[in-house]
Amino acid sequence: MAEETMRAVRFERYGGIEELQVTEVPRPRADPGRVVVRVMAAALNPGEAAIRSGLMHDRWPAHFPEGEGSDFAGVVTEVAAGVTSVSPGDEVLGWTDERASHAEAVSVPACQVVAKPAGVSWEAAGSLHVAGTTAWAAVRSVNLRPGDTVAVSAAAGGVGSLAVQLARRAGAAVIGIAGPGNAGWLAAAGVTPVSYGDGLADRLRAAAPGGIDAFIDCFGGGYVELAAELGVPTERIDTIIDWSAAQRAGAKMEGVAAAEDPAAVLAELADLAAAGQLVVPVARTYPLDQVRDAYAELEKRHTRGKIVLLPG
Repeated sequence: MAEETMRAVRFERYGGIEELQVTEVPRPRADPGRVVVRVMAAALNPGEAAIRSGLMHDRWPAHFPEGEGSDFAGVVTEVAAGVTSVSPGDEVLGWTDERASHAEAVSVPACQVVAKPAGVSWEAAGSLHVAGTTAWAAVRSVNLRPGDTVAVSAAAGGVGSLAVQLARRAGAAVIGIAGPGNAGWLAAAGVTPVSYGDGLADRLRAAAPGGIDAFIDCFGGGYVELAAELGVPTERIDTIIDWSAAQRAGAKMEGVAAAEDPAAVLAELADLAAAGQLVVPVARTYPLDQVRDAYAELEKRHTRGKIVLLPG
C-alpha cells in the first residue's frame, strides 16, 4: 500500500523566506497517546521566523529538513487506542512542540488539544496558544493589581493585543505603545494609546502622571531600559523577547513556558474568546502555498494581531 502523504512547510537550511518550501511529506499517524488533527488554521509567530533565520540556533537548533509552526486549530481525524479525551470529528485547538503545524495535518499528544468553542473562529482558535499563553504569563509575571498602571510595547501585535486585554481584566489602567494607526483599536479596547518613537519617555510620563507600576515588553530594542528609566521596579518588568536586556537589568523573561498547565490556560482563553471577553485580532490569512508571503508580512513587525495560514 502506498504511503499517505500531505503538504507541509519545510526548510533545509537557515536563511530568509526563500528557504521555505511546501512539499509532500508522510501523513502523520496517531501513535500511542496521540491524536491526528486536520489543520484548519495555524498562526505564524516571530520566534518561528527567528528559528528559520538561524538566530535561535543556540537555544532552539533546527534539524534539517525542518518543519514550522506551533499553534493550530482543526478537526480530529484519528486517535490512538486508549485515548478517551477526544474523538474523531471533534473540533479542537492546541499546539505542537515539534514545529509541525504549518501543514495539512499534525500529530500531537492528546493532552495538547482542548475543545474549540463553537463561537470561536478557526483563525482565532489557531492563533491562541503561543500568543495567548505568552500574554497570560507576562501579565501574571508583573503582578498586576486593581489601580495599577501598566505599559505594554507592541500593544497591537500578536501578543500585545491580548496582553492589554488581560491586563484590563486584571483591573489595571493600560498604556499601549504602538503606531498611530492602531490608536483607535486600542482606545476601543479601553487602552490609552501612545505612539512609539522619539520622545516616547515624555509621552509616557504625560499619559501616567502618577507613574507606571509595571511594564510588559513585547518588542525588544530598548524597552527594558526605558522601563527602568521610568522608575518601574525591575521585578515588575517582563520582556518576552529581549533576554539579554532582561539579564542585564534583572527583569523577568516569562512567556509561554511559564504557564504551568498550558492546556488549562488555553481552554480558559478560548472560553473568554467565545464569551466575547477576549478579542483575537487576525490581521490577514494566507493559504499554505503562500507561506513565504505570510512570513514576509509577519517580518515587517507592523501587523495588528495575528497572521494565519489556512491549510484546510
